[in-house]
Amino acid sequence: MDALLHSFSRSNQSFSTQILGHSQKFCFHKHEKCIINCPTAARPITIRCAMKSYRLSDLNDTEVHKLKARPRIDFTSIFSVVKPIVDDVQTRGDAAVVEYTAKFDHVTLEKIVEHVSDIPDPKIDPAVREAFDVAYNNIYAFHAAQKVSERGVETMMGVKCKRVARCISSVGLYVPGGTAVLPSTALMLAVPAQIAGCKTIVLATPPSTDGSICKEVLYCAKKAGVTHLLKAGGAQAISAMAWGTEACPKVEKILGPGNQYVTAAKMILQNSEAMISIDMPAGPSEVLVIADKYANPAHVAADLLSQAEHGPDSQVVLVIAGDGFDFGAVEAEIDKQCASLPRGQFASKALSHSFAVFARNMVEAISFSNLYAPEHLIVNVKDAEKWEGLIENAGSVFLGQWSPESIGDYASGTNHVLPTYGYARMYSGVSLDSFLKYITVQSLTEEGLKRLGPHVAKMAEVEGLEAHKRAVTLRLQSMQASLPS
Repeated sequence: MDALLHSFSRSNQSFSTQILGHSQKFCFHKHEKCIINCPTAARPITIRCAMKSYRLSDLNDTEVHKLKARPRIDFTSIFSVVKPIVDDVQTRGDAAVVEYTAKFDHVTLEKIVEHVSDIPDPKIDPAVREAFDVAYNNIYAFHAAQKVSERGVETMMGVKCKRVARCISSVGLYVPGGTAVLPSTALMLAVPAQIAGCKTIVLATPPSTDGSICKEVLYCAKKAGVTHLLKAGGAQAISAMAWGTEACPKVEKILGPGNQYVTAAKMILQNSEAMISIDMPAGPSEVLVIADKYANPAHVAADLLSQAEHGPDSQVVLVIAGDGFDFGAVEAEIDKQCASLPRGQFASKALSHSFAVFARNMVEAISFSNLYAPEHLIVNVKDAEKWEGLIENAGSVFLGQWSPESIGDYASGTNHVLPTYGYARMYSGVSLDSFLKYITVQSLTEEGLKRLGPHVAKMAEVEGLEAHKRAVTLRLQSMQASLPS
């Protein structure tokens, strides 16, 4: 594999920026792994990293398949940490949630659940309010359009069947805290729940050290019909919603992204006596960008960095389609843009374990993307729309040079809670359907049972299920007996 490795051809470059109060110096060297020296008041952090790159035509099938693999998560050890928390919350309820919140979020709360209707409207900047209002309207419009009218079908004379939608009565929504506050996630989860008509909507998010909740999250929660606010994060929040506590209502489904401990709690609880369902497995956020010679290098670099800044475990992949792509210009833009990012240390770390691949053409590029099955797929090529039909596996797709991922992350209307870790091969992102369940209904007339009943009786006889057969034949006999002599 090393013989096939093509390093970014960047000369050793360095740049500095201010991050978390320390001067950060980033140096790029060919083939060097990311090296981080801990900050001190007098000494800057030095980060050296380089994205690996490969030419697809030089790789065999085994090597190509290795590229799609994500970093392994040792859930065995994570489960051993999370399971005691899950059990403790089941046993001690609110008291356990308060203790874990004090331990992990460094705040002791007297009250962990608030009724959202009792919370005063938060005061936020008018421009911020307008931005979230626009996002709300677009998200609402897109998800409301997903409603399906009830349509029945008469499968044969006298036999009518239909499928009806009903909301999941109570849902729990997890909005992460940590290194970034995400009020946009509150909208992405709560708006479709609101449209579906869920009666109880519990939103869980970690409190700040003074016990408060981000005012933008509160604004979005109130606007989108959240009923209860759980001031807790991590496994303890998931457990509280799954089991129910003195203050927190029990829910039937839990949705929302989170770290590996949140994911582990969801996985444990969906297979427990709590009897909940979850949206999907989750992993680190990721993007795959397909670019050709017509793509603006500054735009490509910005798209890569916008994903990389989520965190050091973010997955960032660049697929170059065809010849003539100005790779050096993208490298220069990455250096230039990363230098001024407040979260540049996260972006640089993520880029150090990400990679680029060279494809001979768009068919090969999309073929690799389908294999990788990214959470986000950006197709920044000429006439991007004509390639949509070849895309099979992706959480959300962004077509053309004017469609950055950020638009979908916030306000185009599509949902940003999407399958990661390659799960886009078999999972969909959150949608209106995530908050609904479907019930099938059938009704038969006497004539319908006369026509269909004998066939069903014969099938039950073949399967050796006599009671099934009699449920039909007894009715047929009753019809016969009621006929005039």
